[in-house]
Amino acid sequence: MSDDNLALNLACACSVLPSIAEVCRRVGINRQQFNKYLAGSVHPSRYNMRRICDFFGVTEAELLMEPSRFAELVSLRRRPGLSEKADILGPTFRRLCNASAPLDRYCGAYFRYFYSYSHPGLIVRSLAVLGHRDGHYLWKNIERGPPGAHGARVVSRYEGIAFLLGERITVVENECVLSSSITQMTLYPSYHTGVDYLLGIQTGGPLKRGRKPAASRVLLDYLGQNVDFRRALAQCGMFDPSELEPWVVTLVNNRMPPDASVFDVEQL
Repeated sequence: MSDDNLALNLACACSVLPSIAEVCRRVGINRQQFNKYLAGSVHPSRYNMRRICDFFGVTEAELLMEPSRFAELVSLRRRPGLSEKADILGPTFRRLCNASAPLDRYCGAYFRYFYSYSHPGLIVRSLAVLGHRDGHYLWKNIERGPPGAHGARVVSRYEGIAFLLGERITVVENECVLSSSITQMTLYPSYHTGVDYLLGIQTGGPLKRGRKPAASRVLLDYLGQNVDFRRALAQCGMFDPSELEPWVVTLVNNRMPPDASVFDVEQL
């Protein structure tokens, strides 16, 4: 189990750098050998483990811990190899950030609903937070899967950035541990005095059920800015539609009209 954790945690740590080749070059480990560590087929020698830990600024015990805890640890620490002055957004994101209208009124926590890509027929309720920092609107989302064989739930964490462009809210997020999944979500803004919910469409794909891309309706139910996150997260998971309020099920229904040629979502 420790080698499985090591492989996932190494992938998580490497995701903050441009490439695996860059990590190997800077740590001084052969790429072919490092790939074996990432695959979980070989455990590093004590010498190489120390070099890897020193480079990422973690202890061996931390590198072997449960992946969801390690992902939280990495997100709280300064990421290695990145200059404080480096422009990590690049020209495209910088241009989009400059063009984006303010999203301050939408900041806060949401329950996010959509039909699961990996568990057909079930609806995901996850916990998402939109915040504002250093001139950017940052997005975080946590999903809790169904209990596994030993009762433990798989927890997936996503981080991304949001824009308000062309009278549409766009969120682009990335799965944090393996960095193997990108989801784009496009939502109608709210024209009510207060934000109640946001409706739109998202594209992505399952993490564990093939490579097939998918699209679905998505609903964000606004919870506010002062939220008991532990209590809200405890309410997240995957649900049969009969377990949720009918209006939620109706808004995330993915049926298309017989004459439709594209999958879209009408504004309500």
